[in-house]
Amino acid sequence: MGDLLAWDKTHLWHAFTQMAEYESLIVTRGQGCWLETIDGRRLLDGVSSLWCNVHGHRHPRIDAAIKAQLDEVAHVTLLGMSAPVTIRLARRLAEISPAGLEHVFFSDSGASAVEVALKMAFQYWRQKPNPEPQRTKYLALDNAYHGDTLGSVSVGGVARFHQMFEPLLFDVLRLPQPSVDHLPAGIARGDACDYYLQQFDAALALHGHELAAVVIEPLVQCAAGMIMHPPGYLRGIRQLCTKHGVLLIADEVAVGMGRTGTMFACEQEQVSPDFLCLAKGITGGYLPLAATLTTTEIWNAFLGTYAESKTFFHGHTYGGNPLGAAAAMATLDVFEQEQTLVHLQDKIARLSKHLARLAEHPHVGSVRQCGLIAGVELVRDKATGQPFAWEEKRGFRVCAEAMRHGVWIRPLGSVVVLMPPLAVSPDELDLLCAAVEQGILVATGTSAGS
Repeated sequence: MGDLLAWDKTHLWHAFTQMAEYESLIVTRGQGCWLETIDGRRLLDGVSSLWCNVHGHRHPRIDAAIKAQLDEVAHVTLLGMSAPVTIRLARRLAEISPAGLEHVFFSDSGASAVEVALKMAFQYWRQKPNPEPQRTKYLALDNAYHGDTLGSVSVGGVARFHQMFEPLLFDVLRLPQPSVDHLPAGIARGDACDYYLQQFDAALALHGHELAAVVIEPLVQCAAGMIMHPPGYLRGIRQLCTKHGVLLIADEVAVGMGRTGTMFACEQEQVSPDFLCLAKGITGGYLPLAATLTTTEIWNAFLGTYAESKTFFHGHTYGGNPLGAAAAMATLDVFEQEQTLVHLQDKIARLSKHLARLAEHPHVGSVRQCGLIAGVELVRDKATGQPFAWEEKRGFRVCAEAMRHGVWIRPLGSVVVLMPPLAVSPDELDLLCAAVEQGILVATGTSAGS
């Protein structure tokens, strides 16, 4: 164990982690919603191993599907060939996705799925029957997060993550994030949707002719701190994109695969985007796989002879990998067989009750929930909404205390994130929320344990 602990801190460079301060946490086993560490601790996986685990670790159906696929073929490139399981997955995604999304391009991460959509949209405007090559820009929201490739970072808007790379990025038109918890002075919560849609309409009226696409995280901007959009905002964005002739890219990497209570977040407002980006939970959190779904209109613009060079010159070695596709097919099977979305409704209601209690804490500025996605925002002053300084690491202190109570979670600054696997039991939900509550008490100095 000693060698692993040392090598973990000297050879392995962890994502979004200050290695000078990193303390090793090595997981050796997973079962259901639980993780077991190298030193024998059991921790409830309160954030689904970074928002991707769906049906729990070591689900027998998914395990068996991967093992069965290993007996056939482990990898087949999609550059000029295919595998049966990957074909079946493409067909199935087309069947269950919002209407009109008939064509699937596989890659290997959420950032890649968004990058694919950005490039497809750009190329579409040059190759459609009546080309509009002036459409070279994108519109995105403040504090958006769409991944860490240069294209996805360009449409992202989280300065803390992306400011360093600004000289490498392309310009993006940006609008304020439509938060219902942090509204401009004089705007009532009930008027928020109309207020933000009017801004959007004005921006498209002015710039629509030069936009390749609008990029949005439907319903929830997760990495921004679980920012919830006003009801009706997504539907309004779809209508305005149609009105102004602009393509809509829906990034459901985090909010798709049941997280919001429906398979896809877009379903909640009956929206069909021009591109739908999926990853994370698509394989149940087992293997890297991502998908970009689009329409026949987009697809047709890429058809032609070899000499016309309309091909989409983009690809990933492991895109559509058969093992990942097998895990994804099994993940969808489990949704059906275990009626995951039906049983999710009671869990969503149970989480809501816990959040209502947490909202009463004097240092909780707001609680935010959409389905089984939740954020608890810590503030220094509840009356004014004055935040804690980022450097105080209040969110991390909550998480450290929660781990003492057997729960593993990660914060977003001063926002404590709760996003357990959809398979979480009622008792496990209770444990998760109790640990978060104790963490808040300690991290804000409102208990004897602080």
